[in-house]
Amino acid sequence: MYIVDRRLNPGGKSLVNRQRFLRRAKSLVQRAVRDSLKDRSIKELDQEGEISIPRGDIHEPTLRRASSGGDRDHILPGNREYLRGDEIERPSGGQGSGGYQGEGDDEFRFVLTREEFLDLFLDDLELPDLAKKRLTTGDAQGIRRAGYMTSGSPSALSIGRTMRNSLSRRIALRRPSQAELDRIQEEIARLEALKGDHADEIAKLREEWERQSRRRKLIAYVDPIDLRYRRFEPTPKPVAQAVMFCLMDVSGSMNEHMKDLAKRFFALLHLFLTRCYRHVEVVFIRHTDRADEVDEDTFFYSQETGGTLVSSALEKMLAVVKQRYRPEDWNIYVAQASDGDNMPMDNPKTRALMAEHILPIAQYVAYLEVSREEDPVAAGPLSPQTDLWQAYAEITGTKHFVMRKVHHRREIYPVFRELFQRRGAEGRRQDA
Repeated sequence: MYIVDRRLNPGGKSLVNRQRFLRRAKSLVQRAVRDSLKDRSIKELDQEGEISIPRGDIHEPTLRRASSGGDRDHILPGNREYLRGDEIERPSGGQGSGGYQGEGDDEFRFVLTREEFLDLFLDDLELPDLAKKRLTTGDAQGIRRAGYMTSGSPSALSIGRTMRNSLSRRIALRRPSQAELDRIQEEIARLEALKGDHADEIAKLREEWERQSRRRKLIAYVDPIDLRYRRFEPTPKPVAQAVMFCLMDVSGSMNEHMKDLAKRFFALLHLFLTRCYRHVEVVFIRHTDRADEVDEDTFFYSQETGGTLVSSALEKMLAVVKQRYRPEDWNIYVAQASDGDNMPMDNPKTRALMAEHILPIAQYVAYLEVSREEDPVAAGPLSPQTDLWQAYAEITGTKHFVMRKVHHRREIYPVFRELFQRRGAEGRRQDA
């Protein structure tokens, strides 16, 4: 199937070449897009911008003359040191004139539109184990075949049903076929070729032929009453409804660097969900020693701080689930970010809430622990385990509960991609 896009070209004459270049250099451009995230603020994560890729990686093969072989004539400016036929020694140090050595390192820079940036950034990501659980109404409507009707669009005409009706009508009305008319003509020709008086028979056959011809013209091959059009009717279809709970620790132990890491992770998550899924709701919960459900602006920009009780966030989430999101109808996802600091007496309660109440109803739970950038021990292989990490480590054993640590903003996207990369399918995009 060939699709010809005849819409006006919004990008000028170079749009086709630009799209072809982005397809050819997709891996390079994706790497540049992901590298650019560490230098962007939270508000600029989904904005268009300039990126650069190594020029040497996009060169195409070309045909050129060999540097050696064949007869060559060179015309050099005159000088006082060399005569015709003298051999010129190669300059020492491998440098040519002007001191230039080796190839250049110039980068190819260009600007991506917002749509191009998001398509490359969110490619091959998905929510794990997203299941279709509920029949919804409204915009989640499908269409299904619902019989036939006598009027409709030409594109919905059912050729098979129309021809079957036409054949039934022609048989019922005894419409003469062309073969019957041909047989009468052949009989007339045969009688005319015989010797003898067959004028009466020939006259009767001609009269019969005219009568059958008129009958054939009166009874159409396809009549308007034969037409049947396929009928469709809207019907609710199962959709993948999901809710993502974003739980962020904003207690006093979270410094600005840690909060920035957590907010970057949740900003990527929110961008991914709103861009790729139509039926996914996001619930923002901030907690100190108490938890509150807040809106997006408060979640990302409020300066609230205080003590730490992680169980308060889990209890608040379960209360919201009970109030608005039945596990039988909704895919429940949880993303939690914290520095791992928690009251020792609260760790058993937190572990019990996660293991006994949240994991049984959740499709996927991701815990992200942020660490201090300036702490060299925190980033090493022998980094000490926090209280919350140790509490959660006792219940890790299922594929839908994962834990990761980050120490620098450059680690945010690789971890985010690892958590939400499409399982078993590379390079494809899902729209739900």
